[in-house]
Amino acid sequence: MKRTISFLLFLVLLSACSSTSETANSEVTDSEDMNYSYLALGDSYTIGESVEVNERWPVQLMEALKERGYKVAPPKIIAKTGWTTRNLLRGIEDELNVQRDFDLVSILIGVNNQYQNKPIDEYEEELRQVFRKAINHSKTRENGVFALSIPDYGATPFGQANAEAISEEIDEYNAVFRRVAEDYEVDFFNITPISREAERDPDLVAQDGLHPSGLMYRYWVEDIVAKVAEKLSE
Repeated sequence: MKRTISFLLFLVLLSACSSTSETANSEVTDSEDMNYSYLALGDSYTIGESVEVNERWPVQLMEALKERGYKVAPPKIIAKTGWTTRNLLRGIEDELNVQRDFDLVSILIGVNNQYQNKPIDEYEEELRQVFRKAINHSKTRENGVFALSIPDYGATPFGQANAEAISEEIDEYNAVFRRVAEDYEVDFFNITPISREAERDPDLVAQDGLHPSGLMYRYWVEDIVAKVAEKLSE
């Protein structure tokens, strides 16, 4: 995968920005009236870089499920801006008790493997480890786990200059992501087309010019909530 000089400068800026972010490992203890628990695994998209806490897509998903009558506790989020699959694996080991299981487990990881130009076969190998850990922490094994595709940041102001190259590589990583999900019989939700709408609608991009806005995250949730709710009905 080749990079232009401007693209390399873009990645340097992105990496510098990511190094200052906090990990969202804080956990709210499930209250007695909450029937379901939720673990969200990922990177800046899961932590909700540049949006308010209540705009993060895992939090919006929790609220959408509540509106459908499912009492879901606030999500346990293990994510940090800049994380690759390897970072996420370490985060899971550091943050989760071996015996801790959840009713729902989501996975969204890979964009940093792509922009750091990590080998795609390395991504697949580590992603398989992420899936195994996610399934091991799911009360219903693979039935309680779901994955969201990697968004296309080539549609954002930061990625516009190299939009075509970024989109092609995101598609390559998502093809691996989908295949691994299928191998583990985990539902894979393709939200990448929604992310590409940011090219035409600036309201879908956060103020940093790179990450999704709360509105885009809402569109993701609207797209997947019915299928996620089915997992709690099984």
